Amino acid sequence: MHPMAGERGPTDLLAGLDPEQLAAVTAPRGPVCVLAGAGTGKTRTIVRRIAHLIHAGHVSAGQVLAVTFTARAAGELRTRLLALGVPGAQARTFHAAALRQLRYFWPRVVGDQQWDLLDGKLRLVGQAAHRAGVGTERETLRDLASEIEWAKASLVAPEDYPAAVARARRETPVAAEQVAKVYAAYEAAKNAARQLDFDDLLLHTAAALEEHSAVAEEFRDRYRCFVVDEYQDVTPLQQRVLDAWLGRRDDLTVVGDANQTIYSFAGASPRPLLDFTRRFPEATVVRLERDYRSTPQVVSLANRVISAARDRPAGSRLRLIGQRPNGPEPTYAEHDDEPTEAKAVAARIKDLVDAGTALSEIAVLYRVNAQSEVYEQALAELDIPYLVRGGERFFARQEVRQAMAALRKACGDPPEGELPAIVRGLLEPFGLTAEPPSGGKARERWESLLALVELAEELVATDARADLPRYANELEMRAQAQHPPTVEGVTLASLHAAKGLEWDAVFLVGLVDGTVPIQHADGDDAAIEEERRLLYVGVTRAREHLALSWALSRTEGGKRYRRRSRFLYGLIPDNHPTARIAATRQRDTRPVMGRAMTPVRYCRVCGDKLIGTMPTKLGRCESCPSDLDQSLLDRLREWRMERSKALKVPAYVIFTDATLLAIAEQRPADRAALVAISGVGATKLDKFGPEVLSVIDAATRSGGL
Repeated sequence: MHPMAGERGPTDLLAGLDPEQLAAVTAPRGPVCVLAGAGTGKTRTIVRRIAHLIHAGHVSAGQVLAVTFTARAAGELRTRLLALGVPGAQARTFHAAALRQLRYFWPRVVGDQQWDLLDGKLRLVGQAAHRAGVGTERETLRDLASEIEWAKASLVAPEDYPAAVARARRETPVAAEQVAKVYAAYEAAKNAARQLDFDDLLLHTAAALEEHSAVAEEFRDRYRCFVVDEYQDVTPLQQRVLDAWLGRRDDLTVVGDANQTIYSFAGASPRPLLDFTRRFPEATVVRLERDYRSTPQVVSLANRVISAARDRPAGSRLRLIGQRPNGPEPTYAEHDDEPTEAKAVAARIKDLVDAGTALSEIAVLYRVNAQSEVYEQALAELDIPYLVRGGERFFARQEVRQAMAALRKACGDPPEGELPAIVRGLLEPFGLTAEPPSGGKARERWESLLALVELAEELVATDARADLPRYANELEMRAQAQHPPTVEGVTLASLHAAKGLEWDAVFLVGLVDGTVPIQHADGDDAAIEEERRLLYVGVTRAREHLALSWALSRTEGGKRYRRRSRFLYGLIPDNHPTARIAATRQRDTRPVMGRAMTPVRYCRVCGDKLIGTMPTKLGRCESCPSDLDQSLLDRLREWRMERSKALKVPAYVIFTDATLLAIAEQRPADRAALVAISGVGATKLDKFGPEVLSVIDAATRSGGL
C-alpha cells in the first residue's frame, strides 16, 4: 500500500475531476448509469466512486463487488483501489466472482464433493462430435465450442438452439441440428464426468441464489453495492447472475459505451445498458465525453467513423470532445501488396523509435490474427522487438516461471540492498545480461526478465517499504490476475484484443473490404455496424500518432483486385492521393426540362464531372485508367449467358456489355453500390442483384481474400 494511501479523505477523492466525472463519483447511492466514451477516464471515475461511497459511510469496503470482463481490468481496479486506501473492496471478473461464490455455497446447494473445473472443452467437444457424426478436425471443434459458449451465454438450451440461431441469423459451422446434437452430447458427457465449464460457474451461481433463499440472503447480506464495468458487453447469462446478486435492491452502478460493443458474436448485447433507465426510471445518468487520451485530430476521426453508423439509439450517441493539445493528422496509405504495406509500417515505426517513442507505446492492429505474420517478418528484418498479443501469456513463459521460483526461494533469506538491484542480481543466471542480445528467442527472454526488474522499480516508487517478499507477493497476485508488467516491444494485436488498451502510436493495417468489414459480415446490417464499431475501437486506441493503410493485393506482384474499406470513404481528405471515389457521387443536381432533377456524376478516379453515356456508366473518364478485373468480367459473362438461356431472352436484356464492364470495374459489395451503377435499376436489382453479388463474392474469394 502507498504510505499515504490510508490518509486520503473524501475531499482528496474529488480533486482533479471534471464536472461530469464529479457528478458520477458523488451521485447518490442507488442506480447510476455512466455512459463513458473512449478515453474519458472511466476507470478513474469507477474507483473514485467506490472510494467515495466507502469514505462517505454509504457502504463498507467489504460490501462492494466490482465486476468487469477481463482479469487484467479487474487487476487494474484492485491496484487503483489499493492506492486509494480501500483494499477490502472486491474487483473480479464475472467468472472469478462466481467461482468464489460457488465454492463457498456448494456444500449447502449440492451437498457432495465439489465438481472440478474443466480445463478446456475441446476434448469433450471432440467426443460429442464423434457421437453426433460430425467432423472432428481441430478447426471444426473450435467452432463448435464457440457455438456452445454462445448458446450458454445466451441462455439457449440444446433443444432450442436451431430456432435461436435462425432468429439471430447466425451462421453455424455445420447444420444447426447437428450443432444441437453435439451441444447436448457435450453437456451429458460433462455432467457424467462431474465437471463444470466456465459458463456453468455463472449458471450454477445464478441457480443457487434463485432457488435457495438462505443462500441468497447470506450473499445479499455480504454484498450490498455492485459496480459493473464495460456493461455494453454483458451477456444474457451474466445479466441473469447480476439480477440474482441484486435481488430487489438497486444499489448498482453500471459503466459502458454502446459505441464499443464488439462482442455480439459471443452473445454480448448493449440492450441492458440502453434499457437501464427503463428498468430504473429514477436512475442517475451521467455522460462522459471529454477525451483525455487522444489528440483532437484522432478524436475528430473517431467521431466521423462512428457518426456514419446506422440505427444508433439516441442514448448511445456519445460525441467525444478532445482535451489534449493538437497533434499530427492521421495518415492514410495505399500499397500494392501486403509485404510492401508491412515494410512501410516497419520503416515508420523505426522513425518513431529513433525520434524517442518507446517501443511499448507502439501498436500494429489488424482484424484477424493471421495478418500478424507479415508484420513480424518486417519488424524482424529491422531488428525491432515485438510482442504478439494473444500469443503465449507472460506468466506462462519458462524464464518467468523460473525467475518467480528463484525470487520465492530468496524470500527465505533476502539479500541486502535496494530491491531493483536485488531482483536484477537474482535474475542474471537466467539470462539478464547488462546488454541485450541481438535478437531472436534470447532477446525475448531478456525483455521478459528486464520487465520484472522494471516492475520492482515501479513498486519502490509507490511503496517506500517494498521489499523482496512484498515484491514476490505482487508477482503472484499479478500472475493470478494475468496482469503482466510492460515488456519493451511493439505490440501486434487484433482489434478485438486491443480493447481496453492504448498506445502513443497506432497503425491500423489491412483496411480492405472483406477484412474490415470481414467478408462474412456482408448482407447483415447489424454485423456490418459491429465491424464499424470495431474500427472505431481501433482508432480510439491512439493517443497521438494514427496511421491507416491497406494493400490492393495479398502477395507481392499479385493481382490488385482489393478495394479499400468502405468505412474509409468520407474520411480521407479530398486532396489526398488515395482519395479515389469508389462510386458515383451526387454533389449537385441540374434541372432537366420536364423531368425530375438529374444527379451530376463524378469520376471515381480523378473526381472530374462525367460527360457522356459511357463515362457515366463506367463511373470514370475515358482517359482515366481502368481498374478492370478481367476474371470477374469473364465470370459475369458466363453467368449472363446461363441466365439468358434459362430465361430464353437475348443476353443484353439481362445486362448490356457496358453494364457488365462497369460492374467488373467497380466491384460493388452490396445492393446500394450495385444500384448506383447506371443500367442497374430497381427491377433488375430485385431480379438479378443477389446473383450478381454472389458472382462478385465468389470471384473475390477465389482471388485469395
